[in-house]
Amino acid sequence: MEEDSEIVDAPRGAALALPDEARPLEVMAPDGIRLSAQSWGDPGKPAILFVHGFGQCHLSFLKQVRGPLGRFFHLLTFDLRGHGASEKPLEERHYAKASIWADDITAVLDAARIESAVLVGWSLGGRIAIDYLATCGTRRVAGLNLVDSSISDRPGLRGTGSARLRPLMMDADLSRNIAGTREFLRRCFHVQPDELTFQEILAYNMLVPPTVRRMVLSRPAQEEAVLRSVKLPVLVTFGEKDALASLEGARYAASVFPNGRLSLYPDTGHSPFFEAAERFDRELSAFAQACFAART
Repeated sequence: MEEDSEIVDAPRGAALALPDEARPLEVMAPDGIRLSAQSWGDPGKPAILFVHGFGQCHLSFLKQVRGPLGRFFHLLTFDLRGHGASEKPLEERHYAKASIWADDITAVLDAARIESAVLVGWSLGGRIAIDYLATCGTRRVAGLNLVDSSISDRPGLRGTGSARLRPLMMDADLSRNIAGTREFLRRCFHVQPDELTFQEILAYNMLVPPTVRRMVLSRPAQEEAVLRSVKLPVLVTFGEKDALASLEGARYAASVFPNGRLSLYPDTGHSPFFEAAERFDRELSAFAQACFAART
């Protein structure tokens, strides 16, 4: 036990939570898949639900849940199915439909007893947030923050920075898989994490089986008509040095939503919530407060 304590208390990067830092939520999706979910901040405050990107997990947003947002909002995180500490079924039926991903968000909101939340969708998480809106509507959503998210499959709107890496990341050969994942993560940041933090991020990315990676990326984006029907306030956050998503796609996202607007981050890559956390938290806080005020 003493050796275990020394490991837990050892110096760490910015990607690992402390013991008991989060309040765990028991979440079961309608198809029987257990999801790992967490509650942070004041449960009596308005809610913000973070939806992470491809290969990642809830730990991506540690800077947010540890920062000033927790004083003003009830923050919710979870690991997507197939990711992090959530269950990882290997059958395609557990990933194929938009309604499956929408049901997962519903299950998290239900477990936390949330009537209305602002959704923050990073990268793939933006598509999943839109899947929720397309399937379940906007009754329980006050606003949407898309963060470096490619929401269209049209040529020129979807970034190509990971195209050559995907075959490696879906390869059953572990050495090729690690090499592809490592390079993918380097491209997730313009301002690179310190080496220890990078190792921690690589560790939780490697929890996603190659088969799951393939199935997660096989679904098409929602049709443009669906996007135009979303009347919610939409904040599109984008790092101008993004090596994975495209600036044209971000501009498209800000224009296709009737109430969309674009916030550009210079000298920032695919992860502005990590690379420019102070500004990101400030803008998200102001956006969320305005969204909830508009619904009262």
